[in-house]
Amino acid sequence: MSCSLIDSFGRRVRYLRLSVTDRCDLRCVYCMSEDMIFVPRKDLLSLEEIDRIARAFIRRGVDKIRITGGEPLVRKGIMDVFRNLAPLLAEGALRELTLTTNGTQLARRAEELARAGVRRVNVSLDSLDPARFAAITRSRSLDLVLSGIEAARAAGLAVKLNVVALQGVETEIDELMKFAHGRDMTLTLIETMPLGEVGADRVDQYLPLTKLRRDLERRWTLVDVPMRSGGPAHYVHVAQTGGKIGFIAPMTHNFCEECNRVRVTASGILHTCLGQEDSIDLRTVLRRSESDEPLMAAIDRAILDKPRGHDFVIERGRPPALARHMSATGG
Repeated sequence: MSCSLIDSFGRRVRYLRLSVTDRCDLRCVYCMSEDMIFVPRKDLLSLEEIDRIARAFIRRGVDKIRITGGEPLVRKGIMDVFRNLAPLLAEGALRELTLTTNGTQLARRAEELARAGVRRVNVSLDSLDPARFAAITRSRSLDLVLSGIEAARAAGLAVKLNVVALQGVETEIDELMKFAHGRDMTLTLIETMPLGEVGADRVDQYLPLTKLRRDLERRWTLVDVPMRSGGPAHYVHVAQTGGKIGFIAPMTHNFCEECNRVRVTASGILHTCLGQEDSIDLRTVLRRSESDEPLMAAIDRAILDKPRGHDFVIERGRPPALARHMSATGG
């Protein structure tokens, strides 16, 4: 019997972002430093523990799970996670199972994902220009990502493209939008967030989405629409293309009053707010008992302590709001 997870501010938590690894085959400049230190493999959740945590959240009323990383598709045995949760989709206990990926492994996994019940994926694509893509990701993998996107579409997966709004993206946003909308994909723009040292001053990276939207409105007709995807994005319809653009703006628009999400890291740490240091060690709890009751009790306590919101600030010379990287928390 599922039971609602409701925090002390009356927000119902129905959405779990579950990281399966902090490792990634790219080194995006807004997410990681070039020389990352990853969690020792022995400290990662096993595939069985990932499944157990997912099922505990579902029993507490979560009906949407997004598998994240790092890059989730580099995790050995990752398809077992999707296959093991697939029956819960068929039963209706889980409404949606999806993932966020950088796309490099997607060409060889797309059909398997579709067979496991995944219907939608988010793919990070910050540039269509090979040189700019290489500069942002510190990798020359653009062709792999584009092949992965096409494989996902061929497998029947709905694809949403995620673009982190960095300084300079203004020159390319029109092409990214036309690329997405011409293939019936939504484009989502995301403000960079001050998480972890990345070897660059985020003031030099940061582009407010309020500014970017004003720039777009000089060339395109944007109409706000009530569409919601279960996350923090607010959407507009672009009259000229017929497609949609999502805006995720944690810096210029604090969306915390609507937050329905929590995150579990690849090492089993539950964070009920992306922008706070709150945490509870679920791995230790589940390894101490074969029963799931202590695990669900720990989840309940954490939800009641969920903070009202984050306090992100980007200022020159100011250290990141949090020491942990986005790849460690799970996108």
